[in-house]
Amino acid sequence: MTTAFVLGGGGILGATEVGMLRALLEHGITPDLVLGTSIGSVNGAFVAADPSSDAVAALEELWVEVVRSGALKESPVRQAARFARSGTHVMSPSTIPGLVEKHLSVTDFEELSVPFQCVAAEIETAASRWFSSGPIAPAVAASCAVPGLFAPVAIDGRHYLDGGLVHSIPVGRALTLGATRIYVLHVGRIEQPLSVPSNPWDLGLVTFEIARRHRFVEEIATVPDDVELHVLPSGAERSPALSTFSIGRGSTVADRVRTAYEATADLLALQP
Repeated sequence: MTTAFVLGGGGILGATEVGMLRALLEHGITPDLVLGTSIGSVNGAFVAADPSSDAVAALEELWVEVVRSGALKESPVRQAARFARSGTHVMSPSTIPGLVEKHLSVTDFEELSVPFQCVAAEIETAASRWFSSGPIAPAVAASCAVPGLFAPVAIDGRHYLDGGLVHSIPVGRALTLGATRIYVLHVGRIEQPLSVPSNPWDLGLVTFEIARRHRFVEEIATVPDDVELHVLPSGAERSPALSTFSIGRGSTVADRVRTAYEATADLLALQP
C-alpha cells in the first residue's frame, strides 16, 4: 500500500495541518509520498524532510514563533510603499524562501527522506507545474505566491503564482502517482457548505471558494473504490474565508493545531 499525505492551501489556517500531522505520526501512519499546495507545500516539505513526531513538534513551535514574533507581518506603510513600487504585491519576495532556507534541514528535493512534490500555477502557459527536483525554497515560494500578497516567482525563465489557483487540494496528483491510501490534510474550509450570496461581499467570497474547491470536489468523486481515502477533520467550528490574508496570533495558531490534533486523533482511534 502506497500512502500519500495531500496537504492543501489556506494561508495562516495551515496550522491546522500541523495538528493533523501530529496525530497521524503518533498513530504510526507515515507517508510514502507527500504532495503540497501553497501553505501545504511548506508543511509538506518539513514532514517529507523528517516524518517523525519530534519533527512535527518542532514545526508547530516554528508556526507559533513565526506568528508571535511578527516575522510574516510588516507595517502597513512598508506594505503600501512596496505595492506602490511594484503594482502587484505587498509582501517581500524573500519571506517564504527565507523561512524555508533558515529552518528546513535540507536544501534540495533529492535530500528529503520521503518523495515530495509541490505545485504552482505557471503564468505563461496557464498550466500546473509540479516541482520535484532541485532547490526546495524557490519551489515552495512559487507554490505560496498568493496573488496580491507576493510577487510572481521566477524559476528557469518562467513565472509562477499560488498553486491553489490550479490544485487547491491535489488528490488527483496522488492517484496519478500511484497512491492507494490517501490522507487529505486541509484547513477546514471544505467542511463548510456554501450558501447563496446575499450581498457583494458574500458574492466575492462564494466565488472565491467555488474556484478553490471545484477541482477537489470533482477529484474526490472519481477516487476508485480500491483506494482508501481519508479526509481528516479540522475540528474547527468555522474557518474564516479570508484568513489567507490575515497573520493571526500565536495563541490562535496553537489553538488550531490542538483542535485539529484532537479531532484527527479521535477519528484515527476509531479506525482498525
